[in-house]
Amino acid sequence: MTDDMPVSPLHQDNYAFFFDLDGTLAEIKPTPEQVVIPSSVLHTLHALAEYSNGALALVSGRAVSELDNLLAPLTLPLAGVHGAERRDSLGQVHRITLPTGMLQALKERLTIAMSVFPGSKLESKGIAFALHYRQVPEYQQDILILAESLCHAYPQLMLQPGKCVVELKPHGVDKGTAIGAFMQEHPFSGRIPVFIGDDLTDEAGFHQVNTLNGLSIKVGPGETAAHFRLNNVAAVHQWLKQQQHRCTSNIGKEKGL
Repeated sequence: MTDDMPVSPLHQDNYAFFFDLDGTLAEIKPTPEQVVIPSSVLHTLHALAEYSNGALALVSGRAVSELDNLLAPLTLPLAGVHGAERRDSLGQVHRITLPTGMLQALKERLTIAMSVFPGSKLESKGIAFALHYRQVPEYQQDILILAESLCHAYPQLMLQPGKCVVELKPHGVDKGTAIGAFMQEHPFSGRIPVFIGDDLTDEAGFHQVNTLNGLSIKVGPGETAAHFRLNNVAAVHQWLKQQQHRCTSNIGKEKGL
């Protein structure tokens, strides 16, 4: 795909919307705790969710509890930890589980191993672990080797690279499987999926959406399976405003205004 491929306009009304968070709806910050979704974007998400009859979800590497905090006061269907946990439109939570003893042992090993990389950060997500090196990119290769060795030691886990982070997550889950699960449920089923993401972690989602003949949209540069591209987070915000305006115009036409 070329870098200048524009996003196809949305002309129909039967879309299901899926969004990554960091680097897509919100700018990436030095630490995950600093990330904020602008209130104007929350307002637009609410409008799109209402217009699509609730067929709008976030699909993120963050835990569902974190997503809820960032979205407040909105409550949306969510897929967290790259699909390892998912809350459907009815509020039911679907979660992959791993042995508690294994997770505790892995956390202890990671805590000791990451301590030799000053400036790095270990983030525990309950059923997954993120090894951040945004502040110390010189440790990228060392941390990657560490993560690979632990995947060999714990075959229930798989490695998920991202922007200045590598994650250990349960096998068999990714953003593509999460989107696929949503698309089999009301109110997503029968709609055209639209997924916007920016990272390697989003590629599985792009592949799934392409299989379903939807719109896959990559944010920023880089090779991707997505069919379309937006330049940055600001462009995503502008695109969202355009969709909100289109929805508002369509509602007005339906009411004869």
